[in-house]
Amino acid sequence: MTMAEGRRLTILGGGGFRVPLVYGQLLGPDSPISSVILYDVSATRLAAISRVLTAQAAAVEHPPEISVTTDLSEALTGADFVFSAIRVHGLAGRVIDERVALAEGVLGQETVGAGGIAYGLRTLPVAEAIARRIALVAPGAWVINFTNPAGLVTEAMAAHLGDRVIGICDSPSALGRRVMRALGVSSARLSYAGLNHLGWLSAVRVDGEDLLPRLLASGEALSSFEEGRLFGAERLRALGAVPNEYLHYYYETPSLVRAEQGAAETRGEFLLRQQDECYAALARTADPLATWTATLRQRDATYMALEGLGERDDAEGGGYEAVALALMLAIATGTPTDLILNVRNRGTLDVLDDAAVVEVPCRVDGSGAHPYPGASIPEHGVGLVKRIKGVERGVLEAASTGSRAVAARSMACHPLVDSVPIARRLIAEYQRLLPELGYLR
Repeated sequence: MTMAEGRRLTILGGGGFRVPLVYGQLLGPDSPISSVILYDVSATRLAAISRVLTAQAAAVEHPPEISVTTDLSEALTGADFVFSAIRVHGLAGRVIDERVALAEGVLGQETVGAGGIAYGLRTLPVAEAIARRIALVAPGAWVINFTNPAGLVTEAMAAHLGDRVIGICDSPSALGRRVMRALGVSSARLSYAGLNHLGWLSAVRVDGEDLLPRLLASGEALSSFEEGRLFGAERLRALGAVPNEYLHYYYETPSLVRAEQGAAETRGEFLLRQQDECYAALARTADPLATWTATLRQRDATYMALEGLGERDDAEGGGYEAVALALMLAIATGTPTDLILNVRNRGTLDVLDDAAVVEVPCRVDGSGAHPYPGASIPEHGVGLVKRIKGVERGVLEAASTGSRAVAARSMACHPLVDSVPIARRLIAEYQRLLPELGYLR
């Protein structure tokens, strides 16, 4: 198939709020996609988001064709790319993840700690079923996974799809852009390594020189970007690296638990309320794109507000949707590009086995994503990465065997839980509130 003929993209979770971000990226002249199939379990959400996409395409000549379906096999058949962004039990599930954890005095973030484990346990059986269906009806498709917990889900899907599933996250790329901007450089070779939502930027090389020490020495430069303000100059200098913003949950756990317990609503409750209002408005408004855009701006402005950032004054474009487009474009055209992705380790990080999915810089071309050799995790982060990968492996085992005992063990082993009695109560309460966890015995 030539570029001129275009490719078919299937979006799983096609009624999701952020789908217009992905479709917006496909409206540019470089997009390799000629048709988009939206799949979702909710026909109502599909109809609402389709109205936004139609409005987006109105001023564009020859936009990608849009179709919708609630039939998974129909959605996948003939796909060249599959973008997976599903949320099992919806945002209501995220609220349960958060509130059950906070009631036990532990962090309730959706991908980190107890909430992330509950999210993974109910998502993995669905993700694996989807992977098996893709292998059956679209074996040549490239799967781009954004379903959280992204590294864990990608590792589960890779058991069925091999290297044709690649996980993406916008956090590492955004971190790299902000650091380069603080340094006043437009391009650099970034040394970044870890797991999804658990990585560190340890070098920024331009013409062979590492500029990160220069950044760490400048209080003014550190205060100019999000992670510099979040972690503070003293901590960053002690680490000798710039962590992914999600490390804040590990470095400042007690204060964040107190902040979340004292907040009027959790992040999930805010998003659930906001999106329910947005979808209701999308069904009746004469200007669906303006309604959706206003909701998106409010959502972005309040991201990580409880974590001490307040409104993001350095919010920028080029999030996960830009990573997805760059990935698809490199594979479709064979034109190499560098991206930080979630892929199988294959010896890239010597502290983890080859099958472990890690988040590292990769060269992407027509044959897929290839990790650059020589990546390394800062010494202070090795133990944490190994422990979290062990937790992930336990969650994978629990999901495949249906073992409640293994699920509880994995929960207890997470450093943000670190208690067998609490872990058992968490699993029991999540099972009571989430029917998708009924398979655990």
